[in-house]
Amino acid sequence: MESISVFDMLKIGVGPSSSHTLGPWRAAERWIKELQDSNTFSAIEKIQVILYGSLSLTGKGHATDTAVALGLLGADPVTIPTRQIPELITSIKENKKINFGGENELDFDFDTDIIFKREFLPFHANGIKFNGQLKNGSTISETYYSIGGGFVVKEERINSKENKEVFKTFPFPIKTGVELLAYCEKENKSISAIVLENERSLLSDDEIDEKIGHVWNTMLECMYTGCHSEGILPGGLNVRRRAFDMHQKLKGELPYSTPLEWLKTIRETEVKFRQILKWVSCFALAVNEVNASLGRVVTAPTNGSAGVIPAVLMYYLVIENHDGDFDDIKRFLLVAGEIGSIFKKGATISAAMGGCQAEIGVSSAMAAGALTELMGGTPEQVLCAAEIAMEHHLGLTCDPIGGLVQIPCIERNSMGAIKAINAAELAMDTDPAAAKVPLDKVVNTMWETAKDMSSKYKETSEGGLAVGVFLSDC
Repeated sequence: MESISVFDMLKIGVGPSSSHTLGPWRAAERWIKELQDSNTFSAIEKIQVILYGSLSLTGKGHATDTAVALGLLGADPVTIPTRQIPELITSIKENKKINFGGENELDFDFDTDIIFKREFLPFHANGIKFNGQLKNGSTISETYYSIGGGFVVKEERINSKENKEVFKTFPFPIKTGVELLAYCEKENKSISAIVLENERSLLSDDEIDEKIGHVWNTMLECMYTGCHSEGILPGGLNVRRRAFDMHQKLKGELPYSTPLEWLKTIRETEVKFRQILKWVSCFALAVNEVNASLGRVVTAPTNGSAGVIPAVLMYYLVIENHDGDFDDIKRFLLVAGEIGSIFKKGATISAAMGGCQAEIGVSSAMAAGALTELMGGTPEQVLCAAEIAMEHHLGLTCDPIGGLVQIPCIERNSMGAIKAINAAELAMDTDPAAAKVPLDKVVNTMWETAKDMSSKYKETSEGGLAVGVFLSDC
C-alpha cells in the first residue's frame, strides 16, 4: 500500500500551480538528476521541452514555461528568492541561452524550445517530455506526468495511470477512512497521534518539528505578505489585490513589524462577530494572491487551493483559541495531511483529472477534519467533518479565465475555508453513528464524478467561466 507523508501533501514551492508550475519544475530537476546519474549530462548540447494536454492548454496562464525554464536552470523552488524570477527569465529570453543545471550553457530559445502541444498523452492530462540532443548527434527523451500537488511520475510507471506513487510502508498503512479509524480505536489514539507514529518511521521528532515549523512559517509569511501587498496581479486580467484593503480595514492601527508580531497582535485584538468571516476571507485571499504572483506558498494539497488550510488554522489561533501553540499547529497539519492522502489514494488531487473538487474540495475537507480534532472532536467526527466539506464541493469545475489561477480560483479559497469551518461545527454536533455518508463513500463518489466530468471542466479553460466570460470584459 502506498504511504504518503504529510510533507508530501504539504510541499513548499512557488505559485501559481502545483500541477502546472511545481510539478513541471520538479520534473526538469529530476531529468537533470537522471542525466547526471547516467553520465550523459555533459554530453547534452541541445534541449527541447514539449508540454501536452492541460499543461499546454493552460500552461501560459499557469507559468508552466517559466517553471520549466527555472527547473532546467537547476533552481530550487523551496529556496529561490522569488524576486529574482523575472530577471532570470528575461535573461534567458534576451540572450537565448540557458545555463543547463547551473553548469552547462546551451543555446535555448524560450519561445520555440518550449512547445505547447494540445494533444493529450494516455496516462494523465499533464504530460511533459524532455528531449536532449547529444554531441554525437543522437537524441534521448524522457516523459513525465505531473499528477497534482507537485507529485511527478515517469511514463513507464504503470501506476501513474492510476494517479499514484509508491512510498515506504508505514507502521500504520492507511488507504481509507475505515482503516484510519480502526487504528485509532485499536491504539486508543487520536488521528494526529497515529499519523505522527507514521512520520516517526521516516524522521526523528526534531526533524518532524523542524519541517512542521518550516511549513507553518511559510504559510504565515505568505498570509503576511499577501495582506501587505497592493497592486494588480500579473497575467493581463488586471485583477486587483483585495487582501490589502480588507486587512487595512480590519486591523486598524495595530503595531507590529514581523509576521509573528502580526499574529500575536491579531490574537490580542477583540474581533467582533461580524468580522470573523472577513478575517478568514482575508487570510485565504492573501495566500492566493501571493500564489497568483509567483510567490512562495505551501501546496495544501495544491497551489490553487493553498489558502484554505492556512486561513482555517489562523481562524483557530486568532478566534477559537488564543492559547493555541505549536502543538496545536502540528496536530492540525498532521490531520490535514492524512485526510489529503486518503483523497489522493482513493480519487485525485489533480484539477486536470477531477476539476476543482479535487483541489478546493479536498483542501476544505482537510481543513475541516483538522479543525475538528483541535476543537475536541473524536476521530469519527473528524472524518465526518471532512465528508461534509467534500460533499458540498462535489462536481466543482476547474475553469480558470485565461488559464490564470485568479478567477475564480482566488475567491474559491475563501469559500472553501468558510465551508470547512461550517463543516467542523456541524460535525461537532453530529453523532457519527447516525451519519448517512461515510468519508470513503464521498471519496469514491468524487472520483466517479471526476471520471464523468467533461474534459472542458478539467483545467483546460475550454468550458465554464473560461469561455463564458470574455477576456475583454476583464
